[in-house]
Amino acid sequence: MAHTAPRTDLRTQGRKAYTAVFGTRQGQRHPLVATAMVLPLAALLVVVFGGWDAVVTQASSVGVMLGR
Repeated sequence: MAHTAPRTDLRTQGRKAYTAVFGTRQGQRHPLVATAMVLPLAALLVVVFGGWDAVVTQASSVGVMLGR
């Protein structure tokens, strides 16, 4: 446990270097931007894997498994 502080310092330095290079920290994306990025992929997956019927079937299976 005595050697955890140096590792934390290294991680902090890495984050500072990332921020200096790219100008922003990871995880600072606006929720609407994230939604706009994921919607085309979600639509593609719905088309490729059988549409809403497959989604409903899987959700129902998960609900039964969880006891709902």
